[in-house]
Amino acid sequence: MEHEPTPFEAFQEAVEQAGGQSALARICDVSQPAVWKWLQSAKRLPAEYVLRVEAATGVSRHLLRPDIYPRDTPSLPASAIGEETPLCGPILSARTLARHGNRRAILPGKDAA
Repeated sequence: MEHEPTPFEAFQEAVEQAGGQSALARICDVSQPAVWKWLQSAKRLPAEYVLRVEAATGVSRHLLRPDIYPRDTPSLPASAIGEETPLCGPILSARTLARHGNRRAILPGKDAA
């Protein structure tokens, strides 16, 4: 039975597929010491570079960061296919919304200033 590599092993494979730390650094538009630091301390690829590295090396995002890109993401139920889905607006803090007069909608029970 073949085991699935850990995120660290997948990261090491991505470095190898890229041609080394310097090559991966060029892919991510960072310095080689940054890649070395990721390998030595974080043991994982930072989230903002996963898709770029996947495209360049072929190492799956599911292997590089299973915490962000799990393999078994739930699909939409059959009844939802074809239905219009509501669009999601920007995520704003309660403080930001309060400055724009929307505090009551976010913080029920609080009177708007």
